Amino acid sequence: MITPRLRCGIVLRAGEDACQVLAGGQVASVRYASQFPAPRRERVSPGHLVAIAEVPGRSGAVVWRWYDAVVLGGEAGSVRLWEPAHGEVVAQRRRPQQRYHPGTRAYLSAGLPGADWWVAGRAVDQAEDAEVELDEVERLYTEQNMWESVFDL
Repeated sequence: MITPRLRCGIVLRAGEDACQVLAGGQVASVRYASQFPAPRRERVSPGHLVAIAEVPGRSGAVVWRWYDAVVLGGEAGSVRLWEPAHGEVVAQRRRPQQRYHPGTRAYLSAGLPGADWWVAGRAVDQAEDAEVELDEVERLYTEQNMWESVFDL
């Protein structure tokens, strides 16, 4: 069983097979994991935050993406956001105590268990400062036995 290290990167450019990201102060081209839905050019845009999985001796792979969304307002237990590809979305707060003010930006994701949409931390300038649910992404990939196919093992 492999356990990759996950880190975040901010997308600068997106292609169908790989995207250019800024991570750890470095710009790099990172391929998408085979599980990442296609067409990728339509799903990943500059400003999105991605989770990059890395294991020693293998190239990294993008395994998850968070949208950079604008907060429209808050409701009991949820946040209303706008994101270009999805319009208005109501998302559950990843951390119930987190407050989101209208006009600010936050990371939005879909596909993790527990809610249709999740809102995580505020959008940041440096990927290392992002407060997102990397542990939940790792749990999903582990529980679904997807790591080996990410790295073609």
